[in-house]
Amino acid sequence: MRRLLLATAMLVWTAPALADTPEEAAEAALEAAPVWDGHNDVPIQLRGRFGNVIGDFDFEDTTGTESPDGRRAMHTDIARLKRGKVGAQWWSVYVSASLEEPEAVQATIEQIDVTKRLIARYPGELGLALTADDVERHMAQGRIASLMGMEGGHSIGSSLAVLRQMYAMGARYMTLTHGKTLSWADSATDEPKNNGLSDFGKDVVREMNRIGMLVDLSHVSEKAMHDALDVAQAPVIFSHSSARALNGHARNVPDSALARLPANGGIIMVTFVPGFLSEAARQWNANRAAEQARLEALWQGQPDEVANRLASWDEANPLPQSSIAETADHIDHIRSVAGIEAIGIGGDYDGIPFAPPGLEDVSTYPALFGELARRGYSQQDLEMISSRNMMRVMRAAEAASSSMDDIPPYEHAAGEER
Repeated sequence: MRRLLLATAMLVWTAPALADTPEEAAEAALEAAPVWDGHNDVPIQLRGRFGNVIGDFDFEDTTGTESPDGRRAMHTDIARLKRGKVGAQWWSVYVSASLEEPEAVQATIEQIDVTKRLIARYPGELGLALTADDVERHMAQGRIASLMGMEGGHSIGSSLAVLRQMYAMGARYMTLTHGKTLSWADSATDEPKNNGLSDFGKDVVREMNRIGMLVDLSHVSEKAMHDALDVAQAPVIFSHSSARALNGHARNVPDSALARLPANGGIIMVTFVPGFLSEAARQWNANRAAEQARLEALWQGQPDEVANRLASWDEANPLPQSSIAETADHIDHIRSVAGIEAIGIGGDYDGIPFAPPGLEDVSTYPALFGELARRGYSQQDLEMISSRNMMRVMRAAEAASSSMDDIPPYEHAAGEER
């Protein structure tokens, strides 16, 4: 595995430019290696806000997309992506894990379709990317390389045939689960049923490696992480997660898995979800949920009373703020456990209601890189975090797939219980 990674994924580094300030160091790094973000949920916003009817949707500027029903303005548009120095973006073609699997398969195809239609509407600014070479070409030509990732194995309906066809349609990673445990993979935030991955789940990982689809381990249980790492023949990713040692949320990655990334060659793309960054915010969320449950038990059948009392609790107990500094703390920790080669960025913009102050939308990535520069990260370090690590991982996954040309597709009988 190490020989494969070294043979196929060596990068040619540009000589670091001299910079007088952290901001200048960040600017130089992002000029040389623009951000390749691991997870953005614009496609589900298109579905939820517009029913995927996007003929009148202006992706140049979405700052006015707040609506009377309380929906906040979107975090993402082309103008702000450019200000944020984003050169490549994984667009999530997520659909709800509450859908029955056949419905989820259809909805995922619809999300792939709307994402491709959005990319095609802006040929000067966005470019569909299916390979690492595509990413490199689009970035060199000043376009935002646009890749698609499925978020949750419900999107393939427990079928390797559907997995292969999703790849043929352009999906280049799949998060094995979302918020619900599947018949073949345990979610981090649901009751386990498989003690990690079932035998079929392990074959999903093997088939993803064979066809060249990246295995994304955000959202899966700790045991499922280790099961996937045990069988993976290509680097894995965590497309939008942070460090569990600093914030105990189950969606974060424990040191036991982080420590295995160097041998695997994979990366964790640190996310900006406040409840995954700030332990105080995580505790606040748990306390608020407990207070709501208490009020509902005390004031049964009186929803207005519950709402009024919960509003009073909110006023007396403001949500602790996360910060750019806390985000950098997670990067520091991951570097100490897994090394600089294991770090990327996965903001989760437009999949979260709000981000930390200073990281409010996709224009703000340079602020985080400035903070890292102040902490002593070199320009080469910053370039690795911004996109060179992700490029290495994708090239290595493609090389691993090419090395398996003689392996036939993994097969399971249609309709077989998983």
